[in-house]
Amino acid sequence: MKRISLLLSLLVVLTVPGLGWALEVSEASLTTAIQDRMPVDQVETLPAGVATLYCFSRIVGAAEETMVQHVWFWGEAEMARVELPVRSINWRTWSSKRIQADWTGSWRVEIQDQFGEVLTTLPFDVNE
Repeated sequence: MKRISLLLSLLVVLTVPGLGWALEVSEASLTTAIQDRMPVDQVETLPAGVATLYCFSRIVGAAEETMVQHVWFWGEAEMARVELPVRSINWRTWSSKRIQADWTGSWRVEIQDQFGEVLTTLPFDVNE
């Protein structure tokens, strides 16, 4: 009887939205291009003058449609905030940022859930 009760409790937790599934980033990278919905490379340091950089993320665990945000920071200055839909339990998405030649130094992209909680952070540098 205890096993049945435990199984029923687990079933309720896994089927009620927001209780059993935690939104997670299972894969994330910074890349110079996206092909066939996948990053072509993975970069952490870029030369100044690279026109566009992409932040790719694979989000898992969404029990219902939700969203994530890619927040691009140069130092402590927020340079862009991109809201991206998550429409299944395993969802690939990406954002892009044009990097001006004189925007050298430390950068990061925070991948946040719909409430602004940071799920992961991807640091990178743009060198002169």
